[in-house]
Order: sequence, then C-alpha cells, then structure tokens
Amino acid sequence: MTRDDDLVAAAKAGDADAWRELYRAHAGRLLVWLEHRSPTDTAAHAEDLASETWLTAARKVSGFHGTSEEFAGWLFGIARKLAANARRSSGRRRTSPSETIAYDADRAIPGPETSVAGDDWVRAALAVLTPRERDVVTCMDVVGLDSAATAEALGMTAVAVRVTRHRALKRLRACFATA
Repeated sequence: MTRDDDLVAAAKAGDADAWRELYRAHAGRLLVWLEHRSPTDTAAHAEDLASETWLTAARKVSGFHGTSEEFAGWLFGIARKLAANARRSSGRRRTSPSETIAYDADRAIPGPETSVAGDDWVRAALAVLTPRERDVVTCMDVVGLDSAATAEALGMTAVAVRVTRHRALKRLRACFATA
C-alpha cells in the first residue's frame, strides 16, 4: 500500500491550502482533457464535468491512498467515469444530432499551416483515431500524464496504454505522410 504524501494527507484532513495546490496542479490539464475527449458531445460540457469531478474527489478523497502524483490518475479516472455517465445519459435523450466520423486510411490530415487553425487541426488529427487511441494520446501527449496515470485514468493496464499509444502514433504518422 502506498503511503500518502504530506499534500494528500493535508487535503484528506480538509486543509484548504492543500486542496488549492492540488487544484492548481491538475485543474487545467483536467479541463483540456475533458474538452478533447468528446468534441461532438454538446450535452456534457467540459467545465461542468470538471466541477463535478472535483466535488466527487472531495467526497471520496478519504478512500484515496497515494502521492500527489498518483492523485492525477485517480482524479482523471473519476472524470472518465462521469463523462461516460453523461454520454450514456445524453445518448438516451438525444438533444442534438451527432456526426459519426469514419476512419479512412487514405484520408490526409491538413497541416497546421493550412486554413484549419490550432484546436481545429488537433481535433481533425485526433478524429482519425479510435476512441481508445484518442483517449490515450490526449492523456499522454496533450495533457501530459505518464503511462501509469493514464492507465489509472482510463482503467487500462500500463502495457495496454503503451501499445495503444504506439498504434495511435503509427496511424497518425501514416496520415501525415500522405499529407
């Protein structure tokens, strides 16, 4: 069993400064991850999911054991489950049409220097990946989690994370080679 570090122990005890420090360390990355996880889902907004994630974390922190670095994987795991619940619930009530993007190996991705700008370019690049590959690449390469935290966040093994990332990057390289 991993021992709690001082920051996690203080947060468990209700120390507002410890929570503020954990929030500063992870809130921005969490929001970016949630925004890139499901770009076509309009029913579940990233800010709402992030807020709900922090509230859930505050309620369940007593059951968490680990360091402040391991806290990220635990927190992102909570967010993944909440996002999945929101997707399922929005799928039942279908408030807006959604676009299904099929993978086409011959489809070229425009580079960032074309008319598609920044975020749109990243979304277009991620759209050629399967949802699992997109989640792994977003966690590791957009948000900056390591393979252990990504595995915790996505409910996968570290080996599955590394294999999925390898396949995703290989697919992206193939798309860029044709561009």
